[in-house]
Amino acid sequence: MSVEIAEMFRRVSHGVYVIGVAAGERRNAFTAAWVMQVSFKPLMLAVSINPGHSSYGLLKEGGRFSVAVLARDQFDLALHYGQSAGIDKLEGQAWHPSPHGVPMIDAGIAQFECVFESECTAGDHRVIVGRVIDGALLDKDKPVLIYRDTGDADGAAMFFPDDFDA
Repeated sequence: MSVEIAEMFRRVSHGVYVIGVAAGERRNAFTAAWVMQVSFKPLMLAVSINPGHSSYGLLKEGGRFSVAVLARDQFDLALHYGQSAGIDKLEGQAWHPSPHGVPMIDAGIAQFECVFESECTAGDHRVIVGRVIDGALLDKDKPVLIYRDTGDADGAAMFFPDDFDA
């Protein structure tokens, strides 16, 4: 693993988010850093997810997802929702179901609800594109938690190759 390559990629700025998914009565939420706006008309967001992640199946089956934007002082929430899916990460946390049953995380500075539109393969992940159907600005004054500022809390550095030819 190349520490230098991992450090290079930490310079690509993006925030830290909690993605909520549901299918029937099954719900989960997970931490994500690869989220971006991809369209104005209609408003769309893209989320990158590992297809081996249990939440991928919930997202595909339920056809909807939420995105909560974390504030700089909410690193503890990023760590909490970044845990294994073997626990109920929503238990004891502030959230409510959307009218469509998707977990909407009440902590954060903004939240969006999206309907699945499309996906494409991107290496070892899938990029899910969702049309934004609802949202709320929860705190306009707090700064966004930036992925670079989380260090290697997610352990991602071990996934970077030793060189660009790998």
